[in-house]
Amino acid sequence: MHRDIRTTEDVLRLLDRLFPPEADRWTDEAAGWWDTFYADRSAGRPFFVPKPDENLVSYLDRGLLAAPGRALDLGAGPGRNAIHLASLGFEVDAVDLSPTAVAWAGERAREAKADVRFHCGNIFDVELPHSQYDLVYDSGCLHHLPPHRRVSYLALLDRVLAPGGHLVVNAFAAGAMGSELPDEELYRNGRLDGGLAYTPDELRHLFSDFTEVELRPMEPQPADSPLFGIPVLLTALFRRPAAG
Repeated sequence: MHRDIRTTEDVLRLLDRLFPPEADRWTDEAAGWWDTFYADRSAGRPFFVPKPDENLVSYLDRGLLAAPGRALDLGAGPGRNAIHLASLGFEVDAVDLSPTAVAWAGERAREAKADVRFHCGNIFDVELPHSQYDLVYDSGCLHHLPPHRRVSYLALLDRVLAPGGHLVVNAFAAGAMGSELPDEELYRNGRLDGGLAYTPDELRHLFSDFTEVELRPMEPQPADSPLFGIPVLLTALFRRPAAG
């Protein structure tokens, strides 16, 4: 069939295909790329460390996030934030595309005696055990999505984030890391250049239906810190309005 566009999802999948396979970091077909990325645990990549994000710990310490609750970790990687949330009593579901990352995260959780349900798959298609969560946590997932998949991302939040719940997004900061090309140029070039950079106002615009609680650069952490922090990320905490 040459005229097979009938639904919004058909359009989104068509736009997915405008990027060549080597640019894909978000569909099920990207699992192999991420497996290679996570295969060498000694690679020294900053976020391989078994430490939670400094902003997550800060939000909890200051009472900006209430514990415990039900949490969903998107793009969980080796599980460092999911495990920290579970250690505080959160009921945690964590999703990642990579079987290698999920296996590593499971090992870490067992070592820490942390009860986390890990799910391997696409964040948009994975079947979750709960319909809604008090916290959706994303440390490095959003900036790997092409522009049209922000529509899917917002739809996911609308479905799974409870009214009055919180969203945390850590994304590449413009001027520090990631592509700053306009959205339309990404389709002309057929690549995402390793991830998309965001300004504070771009994140505010994307999540304009939410209430901003805090938005700032991530605070860098020394090597001996128990927390993870690198200056190339923006950290943002938003609250979904309560049901009216």
